Amino acid sequence: MNVRLLSSTPNAEQLVAMAAKLCYSPANIEDLLKKITEKDQKEFVEKLVGMAHMSPVEHISFTFAIEGISRACTHQIVRHRLASYSQQSQRYVEEKALDYIIPPSIKSRTFNVAADGSQWFEDRMKSIQKWYQELIDMGIPPEDARFLLPNAAETKIISTMNARELLHFFKERCCLRAQWEIRAMAEEMLRLALEKCPTIFAKAGPACIEGSCNQGKMTCGKIVEVREKFKKMNERK
Repeated sequence: MNVRLLSSTPNAEQLVAMAAKLCYSPANIEDLLKKITEKDQKEFVEKLVGMAHMSPVEHISFTFAIEGISRACTHQIVRHRLASYSQQSQRYVEEKALDYIIPPSIKSRTFNVAADGSQWFEDRMKSIQKWYQELIDMGIPPEDARFLLPNAAETKIISTMNARELLHFFKERCCLRAQWEIRAMAEEMLRLALEKCPTIFAKAGPACIEGSCNQGKMTCGKIVEVREKFKKMNERK
């Protein structure tokens, strides 16, 4: 998996502070901008986030490029609706050499057929590639041949989210109850976001790092370990 932060709003936390102060100040834009740039806004932004006054946070956005993930993963990502997505198309991009993601639970297994999990999986992916190519060779268009392709098929996606949606994304997908692949991706996205906006994302992550677990009876029961993990991530920014 490769996650890159392609772009983010310049002077992001300053912009958030200005948007928030505009709501309560009689000053014009020029005067307000001058006051904002003359003073460190860290304390004010911390207070803003602590009060859950989140509409100003919507003014800043982050664009990530993600590759080396499965279609199973991107099916989950696009459920986050307040975002923009561009994904490599199986309709127009022919799978000449099928790349795929092998789940760790399969890699670690030894199967009864005297092959390890990776080999077992790879053999079946080769069969799918062969059947797919047979359809292409028969003149079946890629948009129809792709019906054979598995959730394991590797894909690439560019995603843009505003900071408020990112905070929600991290709350849901950094949780230990999240699927392993999207969780790994979300943690890397959070690490990159922290480098750009350490104040806004200082307490980002699953619900339990600040409050109680929101998973009810499905809780992982590892709240102490989870809090320590994200504390260390924040310290490394």
